[in-house]
Amino acid sequence: MSPTRERLVVIGGDAAGMSAASQARRMRGPDELEIVAFERGHFSSYSACGIPYWVGGEVAGRDELIARTPEEHRERSIDLRMRTEVTELDVEGGRVRSRALDTGTEAWTSYDKLVIATGARPVRPRIPGIDAPGVHGVQTLDDGQALLDSLASTQGRRAVVVGAGYIGVEMAEALIRRGYEVTVVNRGPEPMSTLDPDMGRLVHESMTGLAITMVDDAEVTKILTGDDGRARAVATTSDEYPADVVVLGIGVRPETSLARSAGLPLGEHGGLLTDLAMRVRGHENIWAGGDCVEVLDLVSGRERHIALGTHANKHGQVIGTNAGGGYATFPGVVGTAVSKVCDLEIARTGLREKDARRAGLQYVSATIESTSRAGYYPGAAPMTVKMIAERRTGRLLGVQIVGREGAAKRVDIAAVALTAGMTVDQMTALDLGYAPPFSPVWDPILVAARKSSAAVRRG
Repeated sequence: MSPTRERLVVIGGDAAGMSAASQARRMRGPDELEIVAFERGHFSSYSACGIPYWVGGEVAGRDELIARTPEEHRERSIDLRMRTEVTELDVEGGRVRSRALDTGTEAWTSYDKLVIATGARPVRPRIPGIDAPGVHGVQTLDDGQALLDSLASTQGRRAVVVGAGYIGVEMAEALIRRGYEVTVVNRGPEPMSTLDPDMGRLVHESMTGLAITMVDDAEVTKILTGDDGRARAVATTSDEYPADVVVLGIGVRPETSLARSAGLPLGEHGGLLTDLAMRVRGHENIWAGGDCVEVLDLVSGRERHIALGTHANKHGQVIGTNAGGGYATFPGVVGTAVSKVCDLEIARTGLREKDARRAGLQYVSATIESTSRAGYYPGAAPMTVKMIAERRTGRLLGVQIVGREGAAKRVDIAAVALTAGMTVDQMTALDLGYAPPFSPVWDPILVAARKSSAAVRRG
């Protein structure tokens, strides 16, 4: 390595890591900055969020989910080393130890600047049978391929999904599309714990209407296996649910074992803590982004762990700019997310009621029912909107939406209002687009804002 050339090492070859590497390369050429990236899997720069739609057959094939191949990264002078896992981080010595998974070869690589983008790991409860054939997570493209192979080889048509968050409900849809009888076993009182229970109840009712068997308030105790060792049922404390395939959709946690061993600062949720430039706190030349970090919630003022590709790509852009000698910041998030199960759309942004209570905020809430279009226009579909506002000031705190076509993306209006710190009274005057094919005269967001504003005045 030339004495005038710096080396940037990136741990993780997906959204945050390769966005950072690509942006740093745009900032500085190969003669100024050498970039070495390590990825333990078989694929780089892919959309994990698209895996349920690939499994369900809406996306034609795996390659559709890959934004940039390892070869394409290498053509841009990024030394991307696939199937290579970083096993140790020596912060004092400025180096990382890696192991080639196919050969077992180990080596140390020094760095001037380091990016940690190790992502998140799926939650796998420590219960008997959890590692049996026929039990699948859906975190990576390898996971998705393994699940598809399992679906192709099994003779039965019964599937059990463990967990009813985003991954769980999306995988329930994918399996319905594959012609399976689907049971969703959920630990909580309602599906979608990212919603308040009253809104989660709407999701439960709709999923039941889609012929999905919903089992709430159920603790999975073991995966029962047959004589061939494959999963055959999911057992809870009170019942058993036959399964030819089991899909785990319990959620994820930050993958920060390397960072923890190296003594880097972690937050309440186990994610790395960074400053606004995505620099690891207390470390001038180490950045972190993606699912392994905690970020500032702009509504509550607290740190949160939110595993979304949108954030990861933005983190990567900020990190790459800073590592490349420029300046950029990531101010935080408001917690916006959308999902769907068949024709049901689910959206949320900001705080739930329990989030507001945890943050010490007094609030009012209002729930309205409306339609996606003018009621007389063909195709108008029902929509429920719940809005939460601070009791004294009327500041918008959160919005949740459950409905059919045209419901979910309305949450973007609320996300902008949250980012701008608007009150619900100010929102009632928003000049939103209107025509009968797109909205009633009073858009559902405006109706909810009016009702919330009235609740604030009463409070």
